[in-house]
This record gives sequence, C-alpha cells and structure tokens, in this order.
Amino acid sequence: MSNDNQSVLQPKCLLLIFSVGLNIFFVFEFPGHYYKESQTAITFTASKDKPLENNTILLIWFWPFGIKFNLNSCSTLYNIDGCYLTVDRDLYSEAHAVLINHKEIKRNLSNLPTKPRPFFQKWIWMHFESPQNTRRLNGLENLFNVTLNYRRDSDIVVREHIVLKTEDTEDKIFPQVLDKKDKLVCWIVSNWNGKHERIKYYNELKKHIDIYALGRHFGKIVNNSQYNEILTRCKFYLSFENTDHHYDYMTEKLFNPLALGSVPVALGAPRYIYERFVPRDAFIHVKDFSSPQKLAEHLLSLDKNIEEYKKYFQWRKHFEVKLVNYPQEHACRACHYIRTKKDYQFFGNLNKWYWDPINNGT
Repeated sequence: MSNDNQSVLQPKCLLLIFSVGLNIFFVFEFPGHYYKESQTAITFTASKDKPLENNTILLIWFWPFGIKFNLNSCSTLYNIDGCYLTVDRDLYSEAHAVLINHKEIKRNLSNLPTKPRPFFQKWIWMHFESPQNTRRLNGLENLFNVTLNYRRDSDIVVREHIVLKTEDTEDKIFPQVLDKKDKLVCWIVSNWNGKHERIKYYNELKKHIDIYALGRHFGKIVNNSQYNEILTRCKFYLSFENTDHHYDYMTEKLFNPLALGSVPVALGAPRYIYERFVPRDAFIHVKDFSSPQKLAEHLLSLDKNIEEYKKYFQWRKHFEVKLVNYPQEHACRACHYIRTKKDYQFFGNLNKWYWDPINNGT
C-alpha cells in the first residue's frame, strides 16, 4: 500500500473510531435520550396525553348524561391498575374498547363511531334505565360486543348491593337514628307520569296515611344534603320505581333509604326479585298487603310499636350497603373487564335481550 493511500485512510479510520466511541458514549451515558431519539417512543413515554405501553385504553365516547369525572382515579378509588380512560376520539384506532352510553345515541345512530372497528376493539353498551323508559333503537341489534347493565345476566354487572360487614365497621345510623325521626312516611319524586302504577298507588295510599312528599312535582326541590337529612328523619320511605315488574330493576330509590336508616316500602319488581339482593326483613313490599289501606294500617301499627319497627334494622348488624359511584365506577369496572377478559366476544340481538317482555320477567 502506498504512503498516499495510507495518509488518506488514517483520517477516515480515526473518524470512524471517534464516531463509534461517541455513539457508545451516548448509549451508556444517556440511554433514555438515545432510545427516544432512535426509536418510535410514543407508547413508551409516560405523559398526561399519551397512554403507557401496557395500559388498556378505554375510550369514553360520550360523557354519560354529561357527567364528567376524574379519568385517573381507577387505581386510587377501586384498586384497578393498568387502565387508561380517555375521551380523546383521536385515540379511537388504538382503544381496546369504546364505552357508549345508550341515552346519548341519536335515533339514526349518526353520532356513533364511523371509522372501521379495529379487530381487537370491543364496543360496550352501557345503560341503567328500565326498558319501559328507554328508547328502542333500530340498528343496535348486533352492534356491541359487551353489555354493562344492572341485570345479573349482563357481561359487566354494576349495581348497588348489600355486602358483609368488615369487623371494624360501625353502624353510624342505628340506634341513634330513632331519635331523629319526626316523619312517618316520605317520598321524593320529580318525574310524574299518571299512567305509572306508582302514581296510582300513591294517590290511594295518601287517603289513609300522611305522606311527606317533596321533589320537583310538588314544587319542593331537594338538594343532596337535604335529601340525606330527610331520609334519616323518615321512618318509612316510598321506594317506588318508575317501572313495573322488570327483571332485576331496582335503583337508589331502594338502597339510599337502606343506607340512611329509613325502611323502604318497595314497589316495582316482585318480592322474590328484591330478596335476591336485599335481606327479606330489611324492607316492606306493597304486594305483601291486599290494598294500600292495609299497608297504611301496618305502617301506623309499626309507628306505635317501636320494638317491631326495630326488627327492620337487624340486618345492619352483619351487612351494609355498597353504593355505586355513577358513572366513574362503571367506566373503571368496564376497563378492568376488557383488560382481564381478552377472548373474542359478541353480543347478538341486543334489542330482544333488553326489551323483550319474556326476558324481563313480565
């Protein structure tokens, strides 16, 4: 090799050695920086706007009933990790599931996602109204993969229920609650439909017993703190559902009085359905009596016999009410379901399942 060639190669070799050494320096001294610059690091970089690599992404298509909540609370509130909740529709193609509240769907379905659904993505139908008070929309029959509902046969069941007490749980309501009760029968109602059985029953019941009635219909709107105070002061509360006899349908109208120390007087599903969720001696069912007059006589009798009245609170020694935080808890539970259940899933004929009278126990 000539000296001229050697003189040309020596600077190149030195440059190559310098370049390799510089790269090694950056890899070992600044590995994070080097990795981000040399790789596509979008899903690996933690930020407020981007999900982490292994998170399950749940896209909330509509804020349910316009209710907004903290999207980063699944871990702290419900011990559910690995979930990334978002309302950013730009993440549609990456989302493992899309949560869609039925109430917000337009009749022509025009506000549902229009892009092709990724093969890995599931659509979750969420709804907690009774079939009787829900629009039946054509086109939903075979659109969803997962149901999120109060019914026990839905894929994701979220509802208020009675749970066993822990050893360190105290009853903060009873027996002190008896000292505060200055109302016999209470009812707070806003939606008034004269065709519903509950309105007809109320109109008959009030002929035989005084009912402390409040709510928008009676021109006495009640806020949350007033609501809690009123239920604590009432011996009995009319837990009248706005629908008749539907499968598994019972709402906060039943569970809030139980939690706040009032005895629910239930109207809606048959007693045997109630007893699947609530101790049989924790509530009174209107069908236990042949008429509203007979029910009124029973309530008046309990008002005079405090020992008999106390029996409706014996369940509190061993159980307590687990209320649900709507819709925050629902979204977290839905994400957890998608994260842990990865097999293929399809739900056929949604309309038949939810609105068919046979399937709803009527």
